[in-house]
Amino acid sequence: MSRLFLMCAAACLSACATISPNSVISPAIAQSAVSSPLEQRIAALPAVLKGEIAPADYFDAAFLAAVPADQLDAVAKSIIAQYGQPLTVVTIDKKSPTSATITVAFEKAVGTFNINVTDSAPGKVIGLLATNFAATGDSLEKIDADFKALSGNAGFVITALNDSGPNTVVAEYNAATQFGIGSTFKLYILAELASQIESKERSWRDVAPLAHRSFSSAATDKWPKDTPVTLATLALQMISVSDNSATDTLLHLLGRTAVERKLAQIGHRAPDKMLPFLSSVEAFALKSAANTDLRNRYLAASEAQQRGIINTQQEKLGFDQVDSQAFAGGPVYIDTIEWFAAPYDIVELLNHMRRTRNDKMLEVLAVNPGLPVATAAKWGYVGYKGGSEPGVISMSYLLHSKSGQWFAVSGSWNDPAKAVDDFKFSSMMTRLVQTIEK
Repeated sequence: MSRLFLMCAAACLSACATISPNSVISPAIAQSAVSSPLEQRIAALPAVLKGEIAPADYFDAAFLAAVPADQLDAVAKSIIAQYGQPLTVVTIDKKSPTSATITVAFEKAVGTFNINVTDSAPGKVIGLLATNFAATGDSLEKIDADFKALSGNAGFVITALNDSGPNTVVAEYNAATQFGIGSTFKLYILAELASQIESKERSWRDVAPLAHRSFSSAATDKWPKDTPVTLATLALQMISVSDNSATDTLLHLLGRTAVERKLAQIGHRAPDKMLPFLSSVEAFALKSAANTDLRNRYLAASEAQQRGIINTQQEKLGFDQVDSQAFAGGPVYIDTIEWFAAPYDIVELLNHMRRTRNDKMLEVLAVNPGLPVATAAKWGYVGYKGGSEPGVISMSYLLHSKSGQWFAVSGSWNDPAKAVDDFKFSSMMTRLVQTIEK
């Protein structure tokens, strides 16, 4: 998971950068005379976000076909819950007669949007992208309070990483708590891959078959089984788009026990919660209704017995046993069948990866920065991995300031009772990064 993006060929609406220094300041744009379709749509955006204008009257049909009105409504409500009511359009930076970058004042923030309209009447919106929300008067104290107000359980840590002397915790809340981290577990696999490459056991150029199909494999879902791919490609797919088939292929290739040794080497505050180190498809299959008896046996077993179940029941723990509908109704065993780590654990993992000085591994981490473009641009380096499923979201960053200081930021939110708000949490994590004095 990463951040929430509703995207299509014709349109997109999301959250993420900063006010353009070239913008034309127009505080009263909503009240001023407007004539062009672009100006009309810009002036009406606050009312659209508040639900005062019907989506069909504002968005082009192609937009709504890809991003239905209920999805738009959900995103708008999430934005308002986080930043307050939209007040007025503040600045307009026209890019063409049909496109502009604008800023909108909210009660608690200033949001930046890219907007595009059709070039023919009635000039409805075909593209809308929220590229940044800069909270006004934000502080670590406010973000800490927002974390404490989340349902379920949540925590974060910001740590300055030092080569000489101990690392420095800049801020934290609940950072020693073990959370379900979703796909963030893939960082341990990447760390072990880099180790085996450093020891010359493997090479980034080595080719392996894509042999392990898994659920929710966005990049490789249509690829033929056993397609030959390099280890670098598998790592890129695993980290940048969180592809589960690439992940499971790497885990089996490197060896489950090798990844577990890497976890022990790096350190983990509660390794019993992470072991045995499940593949993605094993976790999905264990959560599926078809495996109720097997799941009950697994949960009641010791670690050694769980390993025996995994080794002897592979036919029940494969892709064919995964019930995708099981994940449509909310959290599923997120407090028992998951990958667990505390924010402190993830910071240690990221610091270990930094200290290995494996350039290729750091490049893999940086493909998807998981931050708004303008926020990421303020750093010399941004590495990122996130993970999510219903009731779980986790986001972690390895950051290098342009002045030379390294930081690690990690946060997680779990709610076993209901799905968490991915947009809200990703915005809070961006705010944490933005508070760091570089």
